[in-house]
Amino acid sequence: MNMIHLLLDAAPAGAGGGMGGMIFMLVAIFVIMWFFMVRPQQKRQKKIREFQNSLQEGSKVVIGGGVYGTVKRIDTAKNTVDVEIAHGVVITVDKGYVFQDATQQQPNA
Repeated sequence: MNMIHLLLDAAPAGAGGGMGGMIFMLVAIFVIMWFFMVRPQQKRQKKIREFQNSLQEGSKVVIGGGVYGTVKRIDTAKNTVDVEIAHGVVITVDKGYVFQDATQQQPNA
């Protein structure tokens, strides 16, 4: 019974000294996660937004769901894009669903 009391009495003293180390580790983990996960995602989103803003008629694009097509018309008022996905088949999609330039596709290795 005395051993348990000694351990319980000693625990808060040791834990108080380690609290600064624990906070440092939490901050370090947050910084590492931001650097390796959040920052690259923000860069990708910025690149996609720049691509969407530079769309022109005739551009070969990939829209959400992996559908390839050619931009036929851009409606900036409605923020939509008409994309021809097959000969004579034109669909209207939100500009936010045009993700990348189809001519920049890299072949699978």
